Amino acid sequence: MRYSDEIRDARSGLDAGRLWAGGAASACVAALTAVVGILAARGLLHIPVLAPRGHGAWGGAGTVAYALASAAIALAATAVLHLLLLTAPRARLFFAWIMVLLTAIAAVVPLSLPVDLEPRLATAVLNVAIGLAVTLTLSGVASVAVRSDDRAREFYLDE
Repeated sequence: MRYSDEIRDARSGLDAGRLWAGGAASACVAALTAVVGILAARGLLHIPVLAPRGHGAWGGAGTVAYALASAAIALAATAVLHLLLLTAPRARLFFAWIMVLLTAIAAVVPLSLPVDLEPRLATAVLNVAIGLAVTLTLSGVASVAVRSDDRAREFYLDE
């Protein structure tokens, strides 16, 4: 059975459906990483992340917004990965570098804010955890979404 040209690009051997399914799963991982990080910081360590201490471990809407933003970032990273896989040589290497640098930016920005050190560190560590989760999961997805030429040709044979 053949996949449509919309889902699979015969020249690159890219399975876009598998890539985006992995991207959706990565978005779930990113959102859950944000929730776990915020719960750990606020509930276990009593360090405010994104909201004052009075908002409790869940932190109200701030936690949901952070989780949704993390998921959106994972989907945006999937789009970047898709573009790189279609156009760039050594796409996975460039993707890894882009993600590492964006994660570094996400860690440095909260450290530069004029608030107490603990919330800045907690937010920076949380951003690094989310960045690593997205980078590692999507790097793994890229490995299975791209087939070598031999495997791609074998897959396209109608038998």
